[in-house]
Amino acid sequence: MRMFNAITHSQIYVLDQDEALDFYVGKLGLEVNTDIDLGMMRWLTVSVPGHPERQIMLEKPGGPAMSEETAQQVRELVTKGATGGHLIFSTDDCRKTYETLLSKGVEFTEEPTERPYGTDCGLRDPFGNHIRFTQPKA
Repeated sequence: MRMFNAITHSQIYVLDQDEALDFYVGKLGLEVNTDIDLGMMRWLTVSVPGHPERQIMLEKPGGPAMSEETAQQVRELVTKGATGGHLIFSTDDCRKTYETLLSKGVEFTEEPTERPYGTDCGLRDPFGNHIRFTQPKA
C-alpha cells in the first residue's frame, strides 16, 4: 500500500485574486477550477486545461490561515519578490509559447534557452512568483 496517490493542490501567494485570474487565465491560458467564497476567504484554484486533477491555489495572505500581523508581513515579502513561489509547466513548443505570451504583454526574466534537458524560459507573475515552462528533449 502506498501512502499517497497524487499531488492535487499547490499554493502560491497573490495580492489580488482578480488580477491573478487575469494573468493566469487571461494571459497564460489556464482555466478556473474552483472559485468559491467561503466567507472567511476566497478559495480560488486554476489548472492546465484538461488537467483538473492538479490545481494551483491562488491564495491571498490572510485569515484563517494566519493572523493579520503575519499576513501583513507576508504581503510585504511578496511585494519585494522575496516569497515568490515556483511553478514549472511543460509545453510542446517553448519558442512559440514564448512568442504568444510576449504578444499578450507577459514580461519575461529569461528568453527561451537550450538546456541539457530541453528548451525553457522564465517569467514572473505580477506578484513575484517565478514561472518557467519547458519543452523537454525527446
